[in-house]
Amino acid sequence: MTTPPAATHATRHLYITRHGEATPDESGLTQGGFRQAVLLGERLRDLPFAAIHHGPLPRAEQTAALISDQLKSNAPLIRSAPAGDYLPHLPHKDELPPETADATLARLAEFPEAERADGPALAQEALARFTGPVPGDEPRHELLVTHNFLVGWLVRAALEAPPSRWLGLNHCNAALTVIRYTPGRPAALVLYNDMRHLPEELRWTGFPPELRA
Repeated sequence: MTTPPAATHATRHLYITRHGEATPDESGLTQGGFRQAVLLGERLRDLPFAAIHHGPLPRAEQTAALISDQLKSNAPLIRSAPAGDYLPHLPHKDELPPETADATLARLAEFPEAERADGPALAQEALARFTGPVPGDEPRHELLVTHNFLVGWLVRAALEAPPSRWLGLNHCNAALTVIRYTPGRPAALVLYNDMRHLPEELRWTGFPPELRA
């Protein structure tokens, strides 16, 4: 009997961004958010993306389309719930610093029930779908246009930090994070929250004011 060849895997380069700045009602992008998306697309223009994943909400969908319009590659736009906006992990009190645990849990309890109830399962699906090496011999480049919480969740996972550490990781609108998944090696956080493609007036939007550089 002939032994089948062992499956091979190649490196995945995952480029992650938060959607552009949203209008107050979150129904779409502001003019600034539009510009942010276009400028990020111009930065990524020459990369050979195999896919552009994005969440189902308008601000993510519009950002993905604007980025796509700037690219030389003809990567398909793939909309999915795991790329969306939700709470990826609901921590227990003992996972949090004692001095802030009650306040953190009270804040998380204010989010819509659907984001709380569906989030953990979607977060696991996101890990399965967007992370790790890819089958085959050729490296793959993929773009994920998503929301602040999922960026934090994927960065936390790449660093093998506890599940609750998605909290406190903030990402600016249209900033760029890159994670490399190479077979046989730990995930590598190549870039985090990089805004070099944005002019000063378009940086730090979506970031807590008290934490802005």
